[in-house]
Amino acid sequence: MDGFDSLFNPAPPEAPAGGPAVGLLPGETVVKEGKASILFPSANEVFYNPVQEFNRDLTCAVITEFAREVLAERGVQLAVPGEKERVVVSLAEEAGGQEGQEGQAEQVEEANGAEEPAVVAAVGEKCELGLRVLEALAASGLRSVRFALEVPGLQSITANDFSAKAAALIGRNAEFNGVGHLLRASCRDASMLMYEMRGKKERYDVIDLDPYGSPACFLDAAVQAVGEGGLLCITCTDMAVMAGNSGETCYSKYGSVSIKAKYCHEMALRIILHSLDQRAAVYQRYIQPLLSVSVDFYVRVFVRVFTGQATVKNSASKQALIYNCVGCGSFHLQRMGRRTSDGKHMKYSAATGPPVGPECEHCGQRHQMGGPLWAEPIHDSAFVQKVLSAVSGNPSRFGTSKRIEGVLSMVTEELEDVPLYYTVDNLSSTIHCNTPPLLQFRSALLHAGHRVSLSHACKNAIKTDAPPAAIWDVMRCWEKMNPVKREKLSATSPAFRILSSEPSLQACFTVRPDANPQSRKRHLTRFQENPQAFWGPKARAKSGGGIASDLQDKRKKFQNKRKNQTSDSSQLKSFPCKKFRQGSCSHGDSCCYSHEPEEQKTD
Repeated sequence: MDGFDSLFNPAPPEAPAGGPAVGLLPGETVVKEGKASILFPSANEVFYNPVQEFNRDLTCAVITEFAREVLAERGVQLAVPGEKERVVVSLAEEAGGQEGQEGQAEQVEEANGAEEPAVVAAVGEKCELGLRVLEALAASGLRSVRFALEVPGLQSITANDFSAKAAALIGRNAEFNGVGHLLRASCRDASMLMYEMRGKKERYDVIDLDPYGSPACFLDAAVQAVGEGGLLCITCTDMAVMAGNSGETCYSKYGSVSIKAKYCHEMALRIILHSLDQRAAVYQRYIQPLLSVSVDFYVRVFVRVFTGQATVKNSASKQALIYNCVGCGSFHLQRMGRRTSDGKHMKYSAATGPPVGPECEHCGQRHQMGGPLWAEPIHDSAFVQKVLSAVSGNPSRFGTSKRIEGVLSMVTEELEDVPLYYTVDNLSSTIHCNTPPLLQFRSALLHAGHRVSLSHACKNAIKTDAPPAAIWDVMRCWEKMNPVKREKLSATSPAFRILSSEPSLQACFTVRPDANPQSRKRHLTRFQENPQAFWGPKARAKSGGGIASDLQDKRKKFQNKRKNQTSDSSQLKSFPCKKFRQGSCSHGDSCCYSHEPEEQKTD
């Protein structure tokens, strides 16, 4: 577990306050994250990745706000530690400890002139009217323990894992953290467990799926086992498949063809949302995305699931195919269905298309077709703003609060009705000119009357409602100010075809004040640098445990095309030549990497 030493506590641990003493087994250490202290085997018997602390922090924040909305309808008020600054009028300033925490919700309600809540739910306490949570793939149970210790308003938490060692560890971790009254360990097949809970009275309010790789095989069970208006929290770490490296594999898993393009990270979000909506529609259910983020090496979506046959009919019109030009990168969306309002009735029909011709109108190249994908908004701005306000007002609650604030700030600034994005460097690369400054390019689109925003999924992304023709007109105007050597362009290249046309608009590159969004002005942590060496996805947990001592050497060995990389050039003499491998080298056993004489090499 290279790079984890700073996260482990080698000293014998003490059980958290209120929890029974649980001794360490041989080879175990303690991992501390948030309010949880997790017993963790030194061998790779149970999967754990410390880089995904942001994922777990964000999930706790989202579930808290979701519980606040849902439980308010049941007369339950949440008492979140650290939110005292949200009280407008303090009625019990001298109240401290547990009494102050229990009176916090009452202060908030009285300050707002509302009726006093019937029930106050605090963290670590069982709430009979609270949420039932399932973590279907729990591994060590870290996420579930954090839910129990950091999210108020929970009735029960089921932490399930198919591994018997993981399930036993979950039980010990629940006891070690003193949350056995809330958290129950389970050793079941995740899909079968969810299928058995499909009854309306047995469904879970929150289901969290964070598998090693693709969640595709669990989605069908998940959309059935979540309650009415319940929350699904799903992670996908198979980004190579979803980002276009294997379109056929992506189709087999998610029912959508991925393509290689600069907007692949947002497309991955829309692919998983499409797959969820499609599977939910089979059972007359539909999804409502609350928050969808692409960060680090994975995508994470939070969606609510509802039942309604009439609304399910809109499903086809929410999906779209995408036509992507292989030459200039221009793209067009084609909706799968069309709905039109006829008074009080809604009429559904097939969409008309395609939106493009046989060749790209800008560069003359062919189109790739991908999708279908989710073409509706991927966030609920009002909900995201609530999460952002809660995290910003209580920054000490999470270790990654600054990053959560930065990412959610960008999410709130994104154009909701504009799927996908362009990147400024790719536009410049297409016509072989230098890259315009981001603010100047954004200002040019704003001067032309178009809306524009950044994207949390890519640092230099441009989301805009401007058509591709307007975007290339802006680039043509920029090229006139920064000329390209036309004689070096091939007559069949996209750059030559694009620059051969005169722009129909005169772009103005004067920087506008509204071209710089607030998240950028405030220098928020929007795109975090790699926190440690060999950062990223970790090795899959092994049933027998143990990690080979040469694991790091294998990573270095296979991260380049040549498998036998050597850092010392003098060692190249020990490698046989190509003819030796073919059996035709005249030097026989004395063959080495190169047989050229020294004087010939210097010529």
